[in-house]
Amino acid sequence: MRIIRGGLIVALLICTLVSSPAPASAAQKEGPPQVPLTVAEASGFTATSRHADIMEFIRELQLLSPLVRVETLAVSAEGRELPMIVIGNPPPASPQDLANDDRAVVYFQANIHAGEVEGKEATQMLARDIVLADPPPAFLDNLVVLIVPNFNPDGNDKISPDNRRSQHGPEQGVGVRHNGQNLDLNREGMKLESPEAQGLVRNALMRWDPVLFLDAHTHNGSYHEEPVTYTWGFNHNADQSIIRYQSEKMMPAIEEMLRSEHDILSVPHGDFIDVEDPEKGWIPAGPEARYLSNYVGLRNRLSLLNEQYPYVSFEERVRGCYALLWSLLEYTSDHKDEIVDLVAEADRLTVQRGMDPTAESATFGIDWDVRAMGTYTVRGYAMERIPTEGGRPRVNVDFDDKRTYEIPYLADYYATQSVPLPHAYLLTVTAPDIEKKLLQHGLLVEKLTAPATLDVEAFTVSELESDERLFQGHLLRRAHGEYESVEMEFPAGTLFVTTAQPLGRVAASLLEPESDDGLLAWNFFDRYLTRGWGSVPFPIYKLMRPANLAKTTLK
Repeated sequence: MRIIRGGLIVALLICTLVSSPAPASAAQKEGPPQVPLTVAEASGFTATSRHADIMEFIRELQLLSPLVRVETLAVSAEGRELPMIVIGNPPPASPQDLANDDRAVVYFQANIHAGEVEGKEATQMLARDIVLADPPPAFLDNLVVLIVPNFNPDGNDKISPDNRRSQHGPEQGVGVRHNGQNLDLNREGMKLESPEAQGLVRNALMRWDPVLFLDAHTHNGSYHEEPVTYTWGFNHNADQSIIRYQSEKMMPAIEEMLRSEHDILSVPHGDFIDVEDPEKGWIPAGPEARYLSNYVGLRNRLSLLNEQYPYVSFEERVRGCYALLWSLLEYTSDHKDEIVDLVAEADRLTVQRGMDPTAESATFGIDWDVRAMGTYTVRGYAMERIPTEGGRPRVNVDFDDKRTYEIPYLADYYATQSVPLPHAYLLTVTAPDIEKKLLQHGLLVEKLTAPATLDVEAFTVSELESDERLFQGHLLRRAHGEYESVEMEFPAGTLFVTTAQPLGRVAASLLEPESDDGLLAWNFFDRYLTRGWGSVPFPIYKLMRPANLAKTTLK
């Protein structure tokens, strides 16, 4: 039997598990060679994989195919390995093997919130169907595929039917949202306090430099017919050409591929602003860089958030995620050269912007708002709010009364207040934790080897706001103050971080004193800002123009 996926014919003996509008995966139960099934498939989609199941599944793939290598992305707080499957034809032994190889790298991860397990099952099925296809899929001519099925293994193995009871299946339960440190791993984009997030940056983003990143989730909110939703990184300080490419070209094409080739409806991810008047607007989560898809966008790479709709069957959610991932591989392969050129140009312009802070684009947004970026069709239902005693209103949905809404998509995040972007930031205090954090992001960090007298911009904090409730173990802060041009002598040992580097947008997001998601916001500068009363100088100074300085690079 043959499975046809958008023109690609994969010749495999299969056993069809359950008929579904989404594409079937290539899995067989009988006959040599034995094709492994995921826990979801083997259970008829009533259960999901535990950590040990995933490790065994990957070992079976290694025994069946030469197209598979496995690396360790990280080791969790509770000591579980996060396997990263490296798929290629042939699989490179390391990124250095790609130096004279024009294949691009794509990275998919799932189960960051371990109650949202659809991507975990879909990525295992995807890996199997790629490596056991004969002949291999055509997209392997252009791509190396990295897959981390279980980004949160500690949360995953706390499976219970009592977790996420509002979603439809799997009946035997799912894991929990937080990791072994009680952290939400999709809030780790800037502070990188978990071994999982640190491993992602070190062993995937820095080591392999994928041109496309996808983080798979399951939604909790609005009611509509489309089972697959998605959005792109849209931080207001990210490269706008990458955002436009994804929103105007790539994802409309993917939406059409899902509809025409897999009979699956999809729509950009969001929630109704007003369920009783849905056409007021459709809005996703915010632009903060703490969200990993936004963070990767700041690194000048294509990044996607996939949210599966929770109110269809577990199998349909898995199949929908699978179809999305397969379609993305086909699209990225077909458009590989333009995507590689796009991100390379974003890197070049970021460096250029840091070298010429007088350029019009050389600003950093410190406040933002959102506006519509077009109108989308959402297939929904009649809805109304029902008041409850002492709690949030309940939404009553009439599934027999289907409605089609034309809704403005409020996802164009833009800066409402900006400050000039410097050529470099100079840190004058001895702060090993801050130095380590900058290096964890992969930034070029240098240290002055001789004193230097420089004209800089100094920021004085006049007001320091603090949240009243803990968030991710922190009381988030927001600084207000004024800049003053000063001449200042910087001693040898001063840290120097230039924005004239490909990760210049990340550097600014971390080090700008008024950044809403920077190191000041996450309390890394508390000890330098809470002494005494009145105004306090911020220990980072902005060098607005390049200068010849004696420096050494930190490792």
